[in-house]
Amino acid sequence: MQENGIKNPNATLLDLGINAAIANWNLSSAELTAKTLELNQGVLNDLDALCVNTGKFTGRSPKDKFTVKDAITENTVDWGDVNIPFDAQAFDALYTKVCNYLSGKELWVRDAYACADPTYRLNIRVVNETPWANLFCNDLFLRPTAAEIQTQNPDWVIVQAPSFQADPAVDGTRQANFTIVNFTRKIILIGGSGYTGEMKKGIFGVLNFLLPHEHSVLSMHCSANEGKEGDVALFFGLSGTGKTTLSADPNRALIGDDEHGWAKGSVFNFEGGCYAKCIDLSAEKEPQIYHAIKPGALLENIVFNEGTNTVNFADGSITENTRVAYPIDHIDNAKTPSYGGNPKNIFFLTCDAFGILPPISKLTTEQAMYHFISGYTAKVAGTEVGITEPQTTFSACFGRVFLPLHPTKYADLLGKKLAEHPEVNVWLINTGWSGGAYGTGSRMSLKHTRAMITAAMNGELNNVAYEAHDTFGVLIPQTCPNVPSEILNPRTTWTDKAAYDEKAKHLAELFVKNFEKYAAQASEAILSAAPKI
Repeated sequence: MQENGIKNPNATLLDLGINAAIANWNLSSAELTAKTLELNQGVLNDLDALCVNTGKFTGRSPKDKFTVKDAITENTVDWGDVNIPFDAQAFDALYTKVCNYLSGKELWVRDAYACADPTYRLNIRVVNETPWANLFCNDLFLRPTAAEIQTQNPDWVIVQAPSFQADPAVDGTRQANFTIVNFTRKIILIGGSGYTGEMKKGIFGVLNFLLPHEHSVLSMHCSANEGKEGDVALFFGLSGTGKTTLSADPNRALIGDDEHGWAKGSVFNFEGGCYAKCIDLSAEKEPQIYHAIKPGALLENIVFNEGTNTVNFADGSITENTRVAYPIDHIDNAKTPSYGGNPKNIFFLTCDAFGILPPISKLTTEQAMYHFISGYTAKVAGTEVGITEPQTTFSACFGRVFLPLHPTKYADLLGKKLAEHPEVNVWLINTGWSGGAYGTGSRMSLKHTRAMITAAMNGELNNVAYEAHDTFGVLIPQTCPNVPSEILNPRTTWTDKAAYDEKAKHLAELFVKNFEKYAAQASEAILSAAPKI
């Protein structure tokens, strides 16, 4: 086996059952970019960022994500349509097949880690079939120093083989592609899909099991930033609701854009980079993300303007889920190391396709718990296979599909945090529609959303008058700096007020129906925060 790059002298792929022809260890982003170009697997755009096509899969495939059911997981994982069980012996057999498939090939290996707070550091080794997937891992995971690599051994391993096709009848998968997490062997096995987000979210799922279960740390699907006074803000939301966009604030230091833990006195990033949606990206609307696209960044499934290497960010013909991955230091004001103190403001971002919820409202602790458990939003086009327009969904904790444990485990941890820190403000932000539902109303102005969030973080909404929403009971500020007052109450933005009332009642019924499965575990106080039908 020929080996290149920096590595622990004792490390070998043979320990994983892989006998590669060439193993490239921890190559630089420039080397991985050059190798991708040499293999004709990608091209450079006019800013020298690498552009690739991930193939058949341009989003996650949640129905093909499995967890091995064994002594560790049998009585802890919340089994069902999110956490789908996989047989341990079938995993062992499939893992051997994938390793045999990769043996004899040129592979790319990376040592990385997750969790910026050293107390919870999780060392990761990734084995990739393509150099650009290894570049993605360099961008998204935290990067150990050259000295650390010399001695680092992995706590978890990711083996990714996009061109391997499973045989469902033999291998126990649903179809040819799969992502399987094995908590006993500490392996994430990926085959049949080149979509890099499967690796990122695979580790996220692992941390969503380990941190709450073993350390009582609240793992969160949220972005985080910090003001000049050290005040931390959290932004919860599913893909496409604005986590990355709204946390990228030139006046605040970015802690991270997607995955964090809240430990005692510490909010810390799990990752070392960002994976931002870039459909309709522009320098005017999202300057920090736009200017992060430079050498070392990886653009996925984008389209060029004809005859050029200039990206047409408005073109979603391959997928609406166009993405750019980049290391966090591509953001000028990223915080290093990427952690801060307890949050001062928490924002729940929802993309309300009905146009019912206010653009900003303040929540009581009980309402915060109710909306956290509910996790209402709309899935945005392209984020998952088969989603072509917004679809109403309730995703507990604003990330149900990434949670191995029962949602109430995370909700209980949040409740304890809010009880310990009553000074924390919790806000519900609608980044979806106003003046009507999807198809008739218009999408909320990003400029106005930013102004509302800034006002909340600056304390400018502390002493304004509020009114309770008739149906949902959330408190709507009657004025907000730099925002027209007439858009603050969503009912006033609808021409047909009776139609608004009817749609509000319908949405409230959906909330109540969804919450039925959690009602038995919820306190009377939380149940009292339900919308009134």
